[in-house]
Amino acid sequence: MARAQGARAQMALAFETTYGTPPAGGFTKMPFASTTLGAEQPLLNSELLGYGRDPLAPIKDAVTADGDVVVPLDAEAFGFWLKAAFGAPTTTGTGPWTHEFRSGAWTLPSLSIETGMPEVPRYAMYSGCVLDQITWQMQRSGLLTATARLVAQGETVGTTTSAGTPAALELKRFGHFNGSITRNGTALGNVVSADITYANNLDRIETIRSDGRIDGADPSIAALTGSIEVRFADSTLVTQAINGDPCELEFAYVLPSGESFTFTVHAVYLPRPRIEISGPQGVQATFDWQAARDSVVGRMCTATLINDIEVY
Repeated sequence: MARAQGARAQMALAFETTYGTPPAGGFTKMPFASTTLGAEQPLLNSELLGYGRDPLAPIKDAVTADGDVVVPLDAEAFGFWLKAAFGAPTTTGTGPWTHEFRSGAWTLPSLSIETGMPEVPRYAMYSGCVLDQITWQMQRSGLLTATARLVAQGETVGTTTSAGTPAALELKRFGHFNGSITRNGTALGNVVSADITYANNLDRIETIRSDGRIDGADPSIAALTGSIEVRFADSTLVTQAINGDPCELEFAYVLPSGESFTFTVHAVYLPRPRIEISGPQGVQATFDWQAARDSVVGRMCTATLINDIEVY
């Protein structure tokens, strides 16, 4: 009897036409490092008295389907997660194509995601997936991955795949070595690490249904936050924090083959940090920044992906 192993796990993704209804085809094989996406249904203990010290049978509570997917930042597959986070992009060019994802969309697309363990076999289809949050970190070394948090409507488990033969993508992965950070168009130096988190702050529509599923997940006010840890070498960021002025931060990755991913935050506000001297080593400062809508550009952020994919 075969035992399930993560090394043989598979993931396929497709965007839905109707929320909660998996499409008949059009799935794409997705690279991923790990996932906690799943459905759970807790049991409620019986509160009834008069039947002795041994409890009565528990009853089932509502179903909750959600979880995280850890994915690589790459030139092709990451565009599907950007579309889930921001909506369909504006695409220009004739190859390579430039896909521009903009924040502020009132509606978000839903996805169907199937995770498969062929040894058992077990194929779980999660329909009505909406992206709640995506986050990643910039640093000097290590593997570059992002974590996508999803809210799903439900789970359907079968012994055969419902995704057919998913289309394969060429993996062109970005690394920390390809990253750079600019402030108002000028390279920002002395940066030790940076965290970026974009959240749609989904509102689950938890209505009464016979199947225990939610009716949807609607985006509310978005939030774009993060932190920058810098070696304290000048007062540029501290002065901005004291004055309360916004700046534009751009986080970019460029591959030698020409593919690139640029995440531009148009209006970043910095808090006044505590400058601590903890020992003889260099002094570092951490700025937990927040972003807001830029009145000139008309949005909070723009994600630009340049690759060989024509349509997302």
